[in-house]
Amino acid sequence: MNEQSPYTLADEAAARLAELTGVERHDVALVLGSGWLPAVDALGEATAEIATTDLPGFSAAAVAGHSGKIRSVRAGDRNLLVFLSRTHYYEGRGVPAVVHGVRTAAAAGCRAIVLTNGCGGLKETWSPGTPVLISDHINLTGRSPIEGANFVDLTDLYSSRLRAMCREVEPSLDEGVYVQFPGPHYETPAEIGMVRAIGGHLVGMSTTLEAIAAREAGMEVLGISLVTNLAAGISGQPLNHEEVLEAGRAAATRMGDLLGRIVPRI
Repeated sequence: MNEQSPYTLADEAAARLAELTGVERHDVALVLGSGWLPAVDALGEATAEIATTDLPGFSAAAVAGHSGKIRSVRAGDRNLLVFLSRTHYYEGRGVPAVVHGVRTAAAAGCRAIVLTNGCGGLKETWSPGTPVLISDHINLTGRSPIEGANFVDLTDLYSSRLRAMCREVEPSLDEGVYVQFPGPHYETPAEIGMVRAIGGHLVGMSTTLEAIAAREAGMEVLGISLVTNLAAGISGQPLNHEEVLEAGRAAATRMGDLLGRIVPRI
């Protein structure tokens, strides 16, 4: 018996989303990663909020700092689809589950997506609470959300147009190459040394697979990392997830203001 196509499942989820939110078509999607949840209220008026489990193909949130909710938000003349949680690769649900939200957003009409995350930073000048634009990525999961002979170009995966727009809004924004490890364990100092050697500046456990799926779907991608801690071995301090969430809470006002100024221009 053949399994249901992940694209068909995304179409079904998008149709159910339209029924539950009363919004036939959304314009821009946002995925709020660890530490970003407190910033959501600055995006605009929430016209609907549903549980991810109300939609086909989604599971309950399994990580602290992710609410398991999806909001439809009206911001100016745009309908935003805001995911307050994501499925991580390390949860063991498979790559299609990791990118199901992105594919649902594309099926719901979104032409652009903002992928955010909480991550470790390799630059000591990036103190916890610093937002950094993702200029490119290195995917160390060894997996792709695309199967078959579908050769998707990733040259400008993280839109140079959107990054330039962000710097117009906030000139102080820096950018860097994001490296995804499978997780859920944090990286070793030796692995961080490898990341530095191969050109990485940010490390985390999400985002790259979602970005690839978004590009496959024809969406324009903006990636923003919130540096929540210095990467392993730089500060000499042990890493923990509560530190990630605390950095997000401390930076909530700044992140909300940043997103509130950026999203209307996408």
